[in-house]
Amino acid sequence: MKALVTGAAREGSIGRAIVARLEADGMTVVTLDREPGCTFNADIAVDELPEFGDIDVYVANAGLTTTFGSAHGMNIDKWQRDLDVNLTGTFRVLQRCLPGMRERGFGRIVIISSTAATQGMPAQISYSVSKAGLLGLMKTVAAENVTRGITANAVLPGMTASSGILSMPQDIQDAWLDSLPNGFVDPDDIADAVSFFAARSSRSCTGQILTVDAGDELNTRSVTPSVVRR
Repeated sequence: MKALVTGAAREGSIGRAIVARLEADGMTVVTLDREPGCTFNADIAVDELPEFGDIDVYVANAGLTTTFGSAHGMNIDKWQRDLDVNLTGTFRVLQRCLPGMRERGFGRIVIISSTAATQGMPAQISYSVSKAGLLGLMKTVAAENVTRGITANAVLPGMTASSGILSMPQDIQDAWLDSLPNGFVDPDDIADAVSFFAARSSRSCTGQILTVDAGDELNTRSVTPSVVRR
């Protein structure tokens, strides 16, 4: 099988971990990023894109993660840029891959969303909205192609020890770690989830959401923590 992974330029990123895992699974992997170091260089929001008619597995990982702003004070241009890249850009690449999948009667679409899509993320309103929109995209594409051998699913990473997070000041990392019950997620754990959805054997799994957050969504607070954690 031939896979396309977007957002795979950075060392230590989720994208790089996904590429390594799919290659280990025996796939031929091509990559796309606006930064150098990938098979194709393009801004998925605005640039002309290849047709990708021979792609069997599309992993939509590219996206902006560092646009900050609250609902009452968000700069509209920053808002639009997040939606253009994270949501519209993902859809533009999908439109290049999907016709070939439909023609061959086989395809795997894996959308990398975020726990912010289901939980929200204060001070990142545009990021949360764009990632939530990806879930609607995934569900619709899954429904439209359920009889054509094509699956569409989403992986929701929690706070992950990727290059972006690890490049933040240490005090910010420490603040995040203080709030997480089991530390940062390893990028390889996200890649494992993608590998499952990308496999031929996952043909009966479509329209699904898999959260990989090391237990962050669980309510781990207790009035008797010493008893709970024995």
